[in-house]
Order: sequence, then structure tokens, then C-alpha cells
Amino acid sequence: MAFDTKLLEIIACPVCKGKLRFDKENNELISTAAKLAYPVQDDIPVLLENEARELSLDEVEKWNS
Repeated sequence: MAFDTKLLEIIACPVCKGKLRFDKENNELISTAAKLAYPVQDDIPVLLENEARELSLDEVEKWNS
């Protein structure tokens, strides 16, 4: 089983309520607006601010381009 990207249509960043994008390489959900990356563990997104890591400026620019 893999992360169902259809979930991205209905879930949002809990911090800014913005759209999330799936980073398949790092198995994370990316919120460029909040500058956070949420982990996906066992195909389940962990949408907790204290579990997320901060994105670097380079990462935010990469996702916004």
C-alpha cells in the first residue's frame, strides 16, 4: 500500500489551512505557505505541527518554482 495522493484534494495544512503537496522522495507532505514538511508514516500523514520539520528557504523556492 502506498500513500493515496487523492487525499491531497481533501486535507490541508493544519497551521495555515493551505494546500499540501506530496514529496515522494522524502515521504513528506509539504506546505510552502507554512514552510513545514509533515512526515508520512505507514502511509498515514502525521499532520501535527510539533512532528513537522521546518523547510529551508531553498526547499520552499524549489516547491514554489
